[in-house]
Amino acid sequence: MPLPAKILIVEDDAHIRRLLHATMARAGHVAVDAADARQALALLDIEKPDVVLLDLGLPDRDGLELIQHFRKRSAATLIVVSARDESAEKVAALDLGADDYVTKPFDTEELLARIRTALRHQRHVEAGDVPDVIEAGGVRIDLDRRRVARGDADVHLTPKEYGVLAELARRPDRVLSHAHLLKAVWGNAHVERVEYLRIAVRGLRQKLEDDPSRPQLIVNELAVGYRLSLRASSERR
Repeated sequence: MPLPAKILIVEDDAHIRRLLHATMARAGHVAVDAADARQALALLDIEKPDVVLLDLGLPDRDGLELIQHFRKRSAATLIVVSARDESAEKVAALDLGADDYVTKPFDTEELLARIRTALRHQRHVEAGDVPDVIEAGGVRIDLDRRRVARGDADVHLTPKEYGVLAELARRPDRVLSHAHLLKAVWGNAHVERVEYLRIAVRGLRQKLEDDPSRPQLIVNELAVGYRLSLRASSERR
């Protein structure tokens, strides 16, 4: 069973704030609440949370601006929970430093699953024990040996395909924006060349997915980015 975490809930809607608080408490976490940016920044320093759930529509400051302040002051996992569902808002939040983005209305079990994944990764990093091998959907990604296998067979990937897959594998179950992946794999000069990324992802799906037309392993957030889904492991058995 995962260890309890301290969760900072930044939400001005009292009903949603109570729902999130009760959900976190039911999962064994300790929740602290803030109704605006001023309270959130104060609690960030006092409580030192492991995870921040951040609404973008706060009464005293835009949540996107708050992400930058959080990133300067804390290494906590930051998950945006917002009614803003425009792609540009999601991309901006991720590129400013948010670790994930959940759109309202949200499924509480889905949110808890994302928190569990984030906490596992966070604790591996803190312990200096980041796994070199990631397994999902029958695919084994050995980051140390730069080797990818599907079942018992090695899979040959192009350098760019491997670069995209490795970047996703280092942050499993988190959406990485197009710009993040392009910068990491192709460099700063190519952050606008989304077609490069689409070609690489298409190649990965052809080689790794059971049904490339219905991907379960490398899933996309429309007009935002891609996620390596660890849940593909159980879904495909």
